[in-house]
Amino acid sequence: MVSVETVGPDVAASPADVVAALRRRVVVDVDDSSTTRALYSTDASLYRVVPQVVVRPRSVEEVLAVLDASRATGVPVTSRGAGTSIAGNAVGTGIVVDFAKHLNRVHEVDVERRVARVDPGIVHAALQKVAAPQGLRFGPDPSTHTRCTVGGMIGNNACGNRALGYGRSSDNVAALDVVTGTGERLTIGRDLATSSPTLDRLRDVVAADLATVRTELGRFGRQVSGYSLEHLLPERGFDVASFMAGTEGTLGVLLGATVDLVQTPRHVHLVVLGYGSMAEAGDDVPTMLPHGPIACEGLGERIIEVYRAAKGAAGVPEYPRGGGYLYVELAGDDPAELAAQAERVVADSASLSHRHVTSVAEQAAFWRIREEGAGLASRIWDRPALSGWEDAAVPPERVGQYLRDFDALLQQHGLNGEPYGHLGDGCVHVRIDFPLSEPGGKAGYRAFIEDAARLTATHGGSFSGEHGDGRARSELLPLMYSEQAIALFRGVKHVLDPDNLLNPGVLVDPDPLDGSLRTQGRGWAPGLQGSRRGLRLLHDDGDLGAAVHRCTGVGKCLADNKASHGVMCPSFQATRDEKDSTRGRARVLQEMVDGRLVTGGYRAPEVHEALDLCLSCKGCLNDCPTGIDMATYKSEVLHQTYKGRVRPRSHYVLGKLPFWARLTSPAAALANLALRVPGLAHVARWVAGVDQRRSLPAFATRRFSRAARPALEASATRTDRPRVAIWADSFTEYFSTSGGHAAVRLLESAGYRVEVVQKQACCGLTWITTGQLDTARSLVERTVGVLHEYVADGVPVVGLEPSCLAVLRSDAVELTDDPRAAEVAQGVFTLAELLARTEGWQAPDLSGTEVVVQPHCHQSSVLGFAADLDVLGRTGATVTRLSGCCGLAGNFGVERGHYEVSVAVAEQQLMPAVRAMGEGAVVLADGFSCRTQLDDLADVPAVHLAELLAPGE
Repeated sequence: MVSVETVGPDVAASPADVVAALRRRVVVDVDDSSTTRALYSTDASLYRVVPQVVVRPRSVEEVLAVLDASRATGVPVTSRGAGTSIAGNAVGTGIVVDFAKHLNRVHEVDVERRVARVDPGIVHAALQKVAAPQGLRFGPDPSTHTRCTVGGMIGNNACGNRALGYGRSSDNVAALDVVTGTGERLTIGRDLATSSPTLDRLRDVVAADLATVRTELGRFGRQVSGYSLEHLLPERGFDVASFMAGTEGTLGVLLGATVDLVQTPRHVHLVVLGYGSMAEAGDDVPTMLPHGPIACEGLGERIIEVYRAAKGAAGVPEYPRGGGYLYVELAGDDPAELAAQAERVVADSASLSHRHVTSVAEQAAFWRIREEGAGLASRIWDRPALSGWEDAAVPPERVGQYLRDFDALLQQHGLNGEPYGHLGDGCVHVRIDFPLSEPGGKAGYRAFIEDAARLTATHGGSFSGEHGDGRARSELLPLMYSEQAIALFRGVKHVLDPDNLLNPGVLVDPDPLDGSLRTQGRGWAPGLQGSRRGLRLLHDDGDLGAAVHRCTGVGKCLADNKASHGVMCPSFQATRDEKDSTRGRARVLQEMVDGRLVTGGYRAPEVHEALDLCLSCKGCLNDCPTGIDMATYKSEVLHQTYKGRVRPRSHYVLGKLPFWARLTSPAAALANLALRVPGLAHVARWVAGVDQRRSLPAFATRRFSRAARPALEASATRTDRPRVAIWADSFTEYFSTSGGHAAVRLLESAGYRVEVVQKQACCGLTWITTGQLDTARSLVERTVGVLHEYVADGVPVVGLEPSCLAVLRSDAVELTDDPRAAEVAQGVFTLAELLARTEGWQAPDLSGTEVVVQPHCHQSSVLGFAADLDVLGRTGATVTRLSGCCGLAGNFGVERGHYEVSVAVAEQQLMPAVRAMGEGAVVLADGFSCRTQLDDLADVPAVHLAELLAPGE
């Protein structure tokens, strides 16, 4: 074996030099701003590596130009798909190339050959959507399938839940278009005879030590660590395309791929088996495999309980008895044969109990919990649980004992972790509560990782089963492979990337595994942590740094979450810009806390650029597996930025809208008349910071609480009825009163003695969203005091505006430590929640009526929508529930600079649904902002639930 050394890249070229080199080569989307460098400074791993520049290529020619500039300047290149790499594979010090923004198309689906030709940035779920009408699918399906890219999957040799049935990415590569570190472009594939001196040299490297390759590589399916040289063996046909899968962007840059497609199974039968522990579930894996499942997944009870706590019991299907579970999924064409096969699985298993799941909806519920395991597992323990040793794999017959030994190792190091993963393949995922931010945390991290590597090696395992080695595990490879194998890896690198320009620090000549570890929110920049907070941040012990570090980078905010009725993240869906994702904003806030790249603290322009298009929809609070609450963080940032300073105009008008509405109410008719005068309306919009394309809502000429008095006086005479109080929020009181009047009639007809809270009780919502938290606190404390009188008397309080009610459920306890706030949160209800529990109430018969429902974002994210669906279901109406945000989101959509994004968000689902609905259909929207958006953009009237259900006057 010839000993070779790779040459490290010369990173002496300045960012300006690199940018100039790229622009000379006509690369268009080149960004070296501190905001963008912050966005791409990490992936889903523990590592923080700030790039010099980020490029989002629009064509293959631009990618080639990037590599030419890299060779000219000596600055390395790191390829990036969705940025969900967990081992630090997608971060680098030089040029980070984001393929997902523009190179994201399916060019062809060849049904006869069962292949698809795709760009590297195509999202897995988007490929599936194109292939599905042909009855086909791409086989591998990682848990991040809603946002991961096919190029990233190939780079890491991702496998997913159904690798038992469909194989790894390397098993599904028909052909690749790649360019090496030397700039040579190669088209390689199993049916292609590519002639190249480079490939000849690669063949020679492997041929020099075939014995090592045959004995150390490819020993079991999930042996992903290192380079998979077994594909280059003569008996394997020197399959360079399959070999390139899993090389983590260190040997070539992927320009395009032709991937295999498989037939979508006609029927699927899921068997959920319960065991006493995860180790016992692992013991049963060898018994399951002869039954030919397409998936055999493991999951622990703790993850299920965390999901239940986050999503509510209604979102968790019934599990069999046990503390650890196997999902055994069978696929075929004959349901009866599948049922018989499933019975044989149960008969052969050592499970305590089991469930057969054949309903597609219920199967999806089970898989949703499994797929969100990475995010959920990070929040099980008192400390955040982290990646780093999250992807080890052992031969499947050893997985049970490995789990026992691994648990003992955790205990030895005083750590906690909840294993889950692809147990049928022997691949074990786990998040561990490493105390990285505590004294000695970094040394303890290294000690555990090294011990875990030795343990895995003794079981004949691999340090990576599908995530790649990256910065997290490359240093450990000598514990798994011989010196001869390591020399082979180095030799291969020297052939394909002799100047070490492609993802240096990974696999060959690796960076230290504890180098570039990012802090977890304890390392505050000087002067920031001592700032008096406006919000209590209860879930993070008052630490904004810890709060923003909840984001682990799994990227669910990048996904199209409509199928699961998710809201997160509407701005990203509109712009497709990482800056406008929940993850991107969290990254910039993390850099603000860190203080090295983003140096201006709360007032830093990078922070406000990232937060500008946050709609404060709170979608992430419910949809993000780690519980990010970007609306809250935005409020805190605005509070810290502007306290004692001049604010934007919109903060003084829109941010104090209830105050101005109350002031204007006595002269509402005159105000409405004035605002219809074009010149005055134009000035009013300018003063308020409102986009000139927006309408100005009309004030109610009679306040709801006053106009309702005759009906309330009549209701008060019915002293034999239970009391209910309607809380008149500012929107119902001063703008849209019809829903309030309908609610009085509806609750009266439901058998209640109806009252309306007469004392002034504003929730402070508009002050919260604009960061005027001191005033918001005063308003909330007053409102809590007013409503607590009812709650303490056992009188249910009904809120009609979802965003205002959500303040009482969620934000109030963040603003005040008054113990009554928590009691009020438990005593206020949506209209549907009250009706659903009202004995004897009969919903009106709306059979034959089409109802298109736009839930308010805060309704979906904070309050829940199950009761509304229950009530609507009782009416017999045909209900279409929309997902996502309407795009107005309070003051966001009317402010100058936000109109285009607001409209783009509405076009994601709301506007197409309204255009497609039938004649006579009813649009239901409880949120004032949702109704305003519909009126502005579609000239479509929408009604409140109370108006839909109430008897006529």
